[in-house]
Amino acid sequence: MSTPVSTDLTPARLKRQPDIQLPGGACYIQDLAVVSPDMLLVSNRIKQCVQLLDCLKGEVVSEVKLQDFPFRLCFTDRNTAAVKVEDRRIQMIKVKDNTLTKGRELTMSKNMCGLTSSRNSLVVSYGSRPWLAVISLDGKVLHPLDKSGKSQHFMYPAFMCTTPGGSMFVSDNGTHTITKVDAQLNIIQTFTSPLLQEPCGITAVTEDQILVCSNSNHSIVLLQPSTNTMSTLLGEADGIKWPYSLTYCPDQKKVYVTASHTGTSCIKVYQVS
Repeated sequence: MSTPVSTDLTPARLKRQPDIQLPGGACYIQDLAVVSPDMLLVSNRIKQCVQLLDCLKGEVVSEVKLQDFPFRLCFTDRNTAAVKVEDRRIQMIKVKDNTLTKGRELTMSKNMCGLTSSRNSLVVSYGSRPWLAVISLDGKVLHPLDKSGKSQHFMYPAFMCTTPGGSMFVSDNGTHTITKVDAQLNIIQTFTSPLLQEPCGITAVTEDQILVCSNSNHSIVLLQPSTNTMSTLLGEADGIKWPYSLTYCPDQKKVYVTASHTGTSCIKVYQVS
């Protein structure tokens, strides 16, 4: 939830920490976000709920059950999270005093893929045109990506993230690309590399350090937009296997990574030295 600070990310500076073992056995964490230095919010597909996880104790301190599978999540403000549930619903969840409670539920008119927030609004990606749209916190479409030919740019924009400066990055699992868009959804730049194979989760450390799960390559890729370069930050030798979602905690300088298979019961943790 804090503003990321300048961090020089290199493979040599990332040290693997003990995994966070999730209580209750196998799970499928679809997405996660930092609540506080020692707390994560996670969407647990198998248990069909959103959980508040104490990273130090490995304990779930609060959870809310949902009527369907949760997927993407993001914070709209310090105490409110938005969670994509099934394909067309967004469940707002209040996070206060280490307790989760349900808020308003929004229903979209078409199937969603990704979800992030920007300037007190939600930004969603779709599985078809107009691909991207800015949504008000009460569910109204404020600004869709135009329907011109450039909308063909996307295929399956599964994950999104927002930088501290308000730029957004879209991870497209179908085109194997990362796309940068501004707050008005103008396409600024597209990034591609052999290192990107079925990119999934994406998070911003700084304006110029974007981390991406390269699922089929079993790696975490560092994208530096200013130089249009990508490099492998973590790989199989570091315990990365089928990475699916990730987040960065600026206070602890830690990267948290989950995998895209249901047999796992842990979150991988890496400390930036």
